[in-house]
Amino acid sequence: MTGKNGQNQVLVPTLRFPEFREAEPWTLRELSKLLSEPKKKNRDMKYGPEHVLSVSGEWGCVNQIELMGRSYAGASVREYNVVETGDIVYTKSPLKACPSGIIKANKGATGIVSVLYAVYRPTVASRSDFLDHYFSSDHKLNTYLQPLVKKGPKNSILVNSSDVLKGRIAVPDVAEQQKIAECLSSLDTLIVSEVEKLTALREHKRGLLNQLFPAEGKTIPSLRFSEYRDVGAWEERSLAEIGRLIGGLTYSPSDVRDKGLLVLRSSNVQNGKIDLSDCVFVDPNVNGANIAKADDILICVRNGSTSLIGKNALIPDGMPLCTHGAFMTIFRSRLASFVFQLFQTTAYQRQVAADLGATINSINSAQFLRYKFLVPIESEQQKIADCLSSIDTLIDVQRERTDALKMQKNGLLQQLFPSSDEAVA
Repeated sequence: MTGKNGQNQVLVPTLRFPEFREAEPWTLRELSKLLSEPKKKNRDMKYGPEHVLSVSGEWGCVNQIELMGRSYAGASVREYNVVETGDIVYTKSPLKACPSGIIKANKGATGIVSVLYAVYRPTVASRSDFLDHYFSSDHKLNTYLQPLVKKGPKNSILVNSSDVLKGRIAVPDVAEQQKIAECLSSLDTLIVSEVEKLTALREHKRGLLNQLFPAEGKTIPSLRFSEYRDVGAWEERSLAEIGRLIGGLTYSPSDVRDKGLLVLRSSNVQNGKIDLSDCVFVDPNVNGANIAKADDILICVRNGSTSLIGKNALIPDGMPLCTHGAFMTIFRSRLASFVFQLFQTTAYQRQVAADLGATINSINSAQFLRYKFLVPIESEQQKIADCLSSIDTLIDVQRERTDALKMQKNGLLQQLFPSSDEAVA
């Protein structure tokens, strides 16, 4: 094979199973040699709206009702394409990471998809699970599809089903495909198991929140630590009585630096934690910066996306010197660990939603301080905060374990497949 630099390419992955180390290099093959188009329609109406599949970048081919809670099928599913177990589905729906659409295998039961999806079936020269793993790499997927796909109005994807098969990818023989697929699938099984544990911990936390804080219309929680069962009802307090707000910094592009004072923004609040993967720094001498402290609660109070407004995170010990942007605020109080948990409750979410109903894309600071909550005596606040914080720690450890496995899989994807630009239209 001849590469772009005019030299011969040997398509061999950096990591190969022992029994295949002396095998022939991988070969470039048109996808049309690896997949065929069954073109089977649902004209016998064997499958109804309850069998419609969706194609998700994260979850692959899944039943639409299970994924989205309902079927979005059209008035008739008679012309829908039938997708059998092991078939490959290409959806012409652009995603941010995959602007030319996605390719996924149907690992579940037979179902149907709209005619806007293309359905393919592996030939004897390929394995469905191998191709699914191959195209799970955004880089390989985009490299393959980009030369084949044209964009139409409103970012629509213009490509015929048969044209999708005209590109080439590097593949080994079927036995090596199977070995690679089994390895990656076993890791996927482990990842799914760890994700389920993470989901269970989050649901456990949500259940505790609902029990350790009073339900709407109640003055005591349904679950209370034994030493406080005879203490009495919780008392209503406004946020103005509990703490104070500290406004954010308005800065100009000329204030931005490669290093300096860290400015926390909405993108730095992820899942109730401070995430510093996207950082902005300004001149440390900029005017108007309020320096954040450990245990301050960072809150998004203005954003173009209303779903982000109200999200919050507790600033941990050991943070770099930082302030926060104008669309953020900080709530500072004496027992911040309890207030942070208070901000995870439905009582908080209801008041944020009511605020947004009036202002659309922001929370008014004065109104925010008027939010009211039932709170117990301080020692009980601490007990609740310690309990929920311990669950948060378990969630953090589980999330790190899950992320590490996902990174391990991404590393294997890079090593088990040749790293050259093997996709050629």
